[in-house]
Amino acid sequence: MSTEGLMPPPQVLAQCRVLVVGDVMLDRYWHGVVDRISPEAPVPVVRMEREEDRLGGAANVAFNVATLGAQASLLTVTGDDAPADALRRLLLRSGVEPLLMADEGMSTIVKLRVIGRSQQLLRIDVEQAPSLAALARLEAAFAEQVHRHDVVLFSDYAKGALSGIDRLMGLARAAGKPVLVDPKGHDYRRYAGASLITPNRAELAQVVGTWRDEDDLIRRVQVLRDEIQVPALLLTRSEEGMTLFTPDAIQHEPARAREVFDVTGAGDTVIATLAVLLGAGQPLAAAMPLANKAGGIVVGRFGTAAVRYEDLAA
Repeated sequence: MSTEGLMPPPQVLAQCRVLVVGDVMLDRYWHGVVDRISPEAPVPVVRMEREEDRLGGAANVAFNVATLGAQASLLTVTGDDAPADALRRLLLRSGVEPLLMADEGMSTIVKLRVIGRSQQLLRIDVEQAPSLAALARLEAAFAEQVHRHDVVLFSDYAKGALSGIDRLMGLARAAGKPVLVDPKGHDYRRYAGASLITPNRAELAQVVGTWRDEDDLIRRVQVLRDEIQVPALLLTRSEEGMTLFTPDAIQHEPARAREVFDVTGAGDTVIATLAVLLGAGQPLAAAMPLANKAGGIVVGRFGTAAVRYEDLAA
C-alpha cells in the first residue's frame, strides 16, 4: 500500500540538515535563434539572445534539498575562477551554504549547452580533476562538518571530488550518520557501508550485468548488497518507475510522469528528496513514493530543476 502524501510538516523539514558532498558543475545555457546555415560549414548559426546559469551536479542536489525547505550545505572542490564565483552566488541565492574548496590548479567544471528553437544543438564541457592538496582540504572540512548534519549525501559524477570517498564514508559512519550515495562507475565496493545507493538502470547494469527478467534482477541485487554491505538499494527505472530493495521487502512504485520533457537532474531530485525525508524521521518505505513523485514532476520541466514542498504535499 502506498504511503504517499504523508509529508512531514514544513517546520520539521526546516530542522533537517543535509551535507551534500560531490562533484559540482555550472550548467550554462546559451539561448538563441536559428534562422540560417553557416556558409563555412553545414551547421546552424545561433544568434545568441540570452545566457543562463544553473547549478549542476552535486550543486543541483543541494539546491533540491534547500527547495524542499531543509538546510543544505554543499562541500566540494572548484577552481579559483569566474565559474566558481557564479556557483557561489547561485548557491547563496538558493539558500545553500557553500563550502567550496578552491583549487588554483583546476578549472571549475562547466557544461555549456547551446539552445536553438528549444533544442540543444551543442554541448561543450570544461572539466579538470582536483589536486591531492584540494582533496585533503575537503576531507578535513568534512571531518569538521559531518557532526553538524543529520544526513550525508554523496553525489558522485566521477569527476574526482570523491576520490577519497572510502575515508569520508568511514568518518560518516563513525559519526553515526545515514549515508546516501548516487553512484558512478563499475566498482561499488568504494561505497561499502552506505545506508542507501540509488543507481539507475544503466548504472546498475554496468556493475551487475544485464538481467534477463525480474527474478534475475532480484538475485543480482541481493548478491551486490551482500558484497558491499549496503542494506538498501533504490533502482530508478525511468518509464518503469523505481524499485526499492531492502532486507525486509521489495517495494515498487510505477512511473508518475505524464510527459517526459527533460530527464536532466531527475536522479538529483530523487536522492535529495529521500535525504530530506529520512533526515526528518520518515521511514525509507514511506519516503520512496514521495521521491518517485518528485522525480515524475521534475522530468516534465526543462533542464535541472527542483521540486517545492507544495508540489509534494499537494
